[in-house]
Amino acid sequence: MQKLRALDRALAPWRARRDTVALVPTMGALHAGHLALVRLAKRRADRVVVSIFINPTQFAPTEDLSTYPRRLSEDVAQLAAVNADLVWAPSVQIMYPNGFATHVVPEGPAAVGLEDAFRPHFFAGVATVVAKLLIQCRPDFAIFGEKDYQQLKMITQLARDLDLRTRIVGAPTVRERDGLALSSRNFYLSPHQRAVAPVLHRVLADCAKKIAAGLPLESILEQGRAMIAKAGFALDYLEARDAETLAPVSSGKKTPLRLLVAARIGRTRLIDNVAV
Repeated sequence: MQKLRALDRALAPWRARRDTVALVPTMGALHAGHLALVRLAKRRADRVVVSIFINPTQFAPTEDLSTYPRRLSEDVAQLAAVNADLVWAPSVQIMYPNGFATHVVPEGPAAVGLEDAFRPHFFAGVATVVAKLLIQCRPDFAIFGEKDYQQLKMITQLARDLDLRTRIVGAPTVRERDGLALSSRNFYLSPHQRAVAPVLHRVLADCAKKIAAGLPLESILEQGRAMIAKAGFALDYLEARDAETLAPVSSGKKTPLRLLVAARIGRTRLIDNVAV
């Protein structure tokens, strides 16, 4: 479905029956992690809408917009197999028509020196497109994976601040057996890089265990950074942050923490996080 009027017609009878509606926003190239979000949505709502839109405003000129995997027919078949009720796949022209001039510029969790420090364009693009999707689909729930943890916190704040009347639900990260977080960008990894990639999660898990045991926070993070670099990654960050606000912390004892990492191996940038 690609037209706003068609979307409205599809949603109207559900609203008339007071069905609950969940939205699962995606950029396509679906994998088991996305399908887990759809299954969670099916448990929480009567109807599930899955959006597929590769959002150009969240890609910098040097990033992979032109090569990002596009598999719409395969994605739709996978969604049919897990009983999604509706696929909303708008065009760029629908989302950003000629003369489009309004952008959402988030602060709070979107401006804490993590992803925003390395991809300053990113969260404004995400906030704008998510706000539009929530307005278009008017879901009772919207489901986002915890793998993109800073994004999840930003969207939660966005929905609250703009009174969008949608409950934002975070879903646990789905992993391969060796711990690698599922991501559409894993498609880019060479066999050697794929073998190295689980180091990120192993380091996060090791750091979380040591922090929970009361060992000095900064020395643990320095050791983790060294291990990631030794494995062949170019590290952007490995940080411990307040799990709710993402503010920097100096100790692991006073508040729930989230460990977050971003690093490049070859041309592929991977992110991950774990709770402490």
